[in-house]
Amino acid sequence: MDPFTMNFEDDAPREECGVFGIYTADPEILPAYACYNALLALQHRGQESCGIAVNNDGVISYSKDMGLVTEAFSDAVLSRLEGQIAVGHVRYSTAGASVRENAQPLVMRYIKGTLAIAHNGNLTNALEIRRELECAGSIFQTTIDSEVIAYLIARERVGAPSIEEALRRAMRKIHGSYSLLVMSPQKLVAARDPHGFRPLCIGTIGEGTYVFASETCALDACGAEFLRDVEPGEIVVIDKNGLRSIKPEKKERHSLCIFEYIYFARTDSVIDGISVYQARKEAGRILARQSPVEADMVIGVPESGIDAAIGYSEESGIPYQKGIVKNTYIGRTFIKPTQSERERSVRLKLNPISSEVKGKRIVMLDDSIVRGTTSARIVSMLKEAGAKEVHLRISSPPFLWPCYYGTDIPSKDQLIACKHTIEEIGQMNFADSIDFLKLENLPHMLHKDTDEGYCDACFSGDYPAEIPDEEFARKMNQYCVPIKRY
Repeated sequence: MDPFTMNFEDDAPREECGVFGIYTADPEILPAYACYNALLALQHRGQESCGIAVNNDGVISYSKDMGLVTEAFSDAVLSRLEGQIAVGHVRYSTAGASVRENAQPLVMRYIKGTLAIAHNGNLTNALEIRRELECAGSIFQTTIDSEVIAYLIARERVGAPSIEEALRRAMRKIHGSYSLLVMSPQKLVAARDPHGFRPLCIGTIGEGTYVFASETCALDACGAEFLRDVEPGEIVVIDKNGLRSIKPEKKERHSLCIFEYIYFARTDSVIDGISVYQARKEAGRILARQSPVEADMVIGVPESGIDAAIGYSEESGIPYQKGIVKNTYIGRTFIKPTQSERERSVRLKLNPISSEVKGKRIVMLDDSIVRGTTSARIVSMLKEAGAKEVHLRISSPPFLWPCYYGTDIPSKDQLIACKHTIEEIGQMNFADSIDFLKLENLPHMLHKDTDEGYCDACFSGDYPAEIPDEEFARKMNQYCVPIKRY
């Protein structure tokens, strides 16, 4: 397919989801509004749908819809969501269709009452468990793996003394990635998978108010102070008695997704004690040492390429300049019927500053190349604007393997690096030179000596946890077709 005829967003790895939860005894704090502010800060993690569920003395009410947080919620809606506990969610689908039924939080009524669940991640054995449950008579209302978790918790709760014990038993059966919030009539419970693939942290607001969030930027947005990260495999319970922790039964290899630092997380977040901004700058510094080039200016592709570009500039001594403008008011996805309209749409999203790039030798930093379509168009635009040379530097290694843990990286036959050499990728992107961050240099962006503590399976093929059988997953994905609403 001609790279210029594809949807502009097709070449970017997609965000996963963002979760937020709050428990408060302070009548001055309104949980629904705290959720709203936090979800605004987490909007980069998912723009497909969003939702908030609030617990008012055991009665759970909720509102969720497709679209952005600002589109789904108004003051009138938020003012009706009264209570002391709340969970919120922003979604991008890596499993399950893009329909309103799949928006989260999921709210379920069962024999022990009502619970609400918000989940970030992907279960690698969700389809297997789903089939087992359906064969036992369960009826699913969605096509997402989060509902599988909800069913397991509800089933275990029948014989368990508490919601946290039911969750602990369910965690023995699920595999893959999850940062999970569960709201029961009396408690707010958080859990992180034993490998810690997805981030989750704890914050406080004064006395007696606790919050959970996918990233620390959400704590800042709701006025909370960072307390600590939820540990891999840990269950944290908050109720009228305060906060308590259930440690994992056994420790697994800690494998936070490295792409949180490269692309997913917001620049001002700190994840597992490491600044996202500093990690991205360090990747740029490493690239400057690894792949030096004579140039007049360094630019970054907005937004995640900018931090690496600053690092490259600082290390190389080549001035950093703003060479590309991003229109933040254009939606995340747009589809146009003709090639000319698609090309104009790309220019609506990103456009070079001709006065700055004309006649210049440019080093352009971007976070990744998946199919190679987007970077090719950007390089072409820079050269059309008069750039003399464009040297492409990528602050991650080439994608060679699909992800099964919640990042929407396509199958190997769609990954450009699986079919072409780095030199060929450079030629296809019209770059005068190209280089990717070397795999062996990946730990250094986090100031580590080894790859301990993170997952880089999409680059290395070293999967730290069970992955699904591809043929079984394909058949089950066909089986789990959503019901269409007209």
